[in-house]
Amino acid sequence: MTQSKTQKGFSLMELMIAMMIIAIIATLGFRQFRQFTARAHYLQSQDRVKTVREGLDQFYLKHGKYPDFGSFEAMVDNNSPLVKENLIPVGMAALDGFAQPFEGKSGKMGYELTCEGDPTNQDDFPKFTQRPGEITGANPAGGTKATTPAPAGPGK
Repeated sequence: MTQSKTQKGFSLMELMIAMMIIAIIATLGFRQFRQFTARAHYLQSQDRVKTVREGLDQFYLKHGKYPDFGSFEAMVDNNSPLVKENLIPVGMAALDGFAQPFEGKSGKMGYELTCEGDPTNQDDFPKFTQRPGEITGANPAGGTKATTPAPAGPGK
């Protein structure tokens, strides 16, 4: 009597091929996840700088000069005139989306706010700086294009 053997389960080769396909898909998915996460951190950083920039501009419109600050941290501190006058929200972070400190200073005639961008991907998410009278916009790659001075009005 001959008994035929029936194969139950998968062969080692079939399992290896399935594992390779899963590994390739996971690698591609993780790369996309990292890219989207970096873009979200960069947009969050741009938003924080924009909020402080608008607060400084509102302070200037109200008082005719910019406040004196030696650091970005001093601008967002709860005792800052920007916070006390409700020009920026209370408890705003002094760190960008990549957990690096923003750089910033202001004086009577102007300010400069800087974010270092993504330390691991400066090509897509580069450093950006905001100053009074400059317009900055995002490019399709997620970074910023070069700042352009705003048109000067009469008497400027």
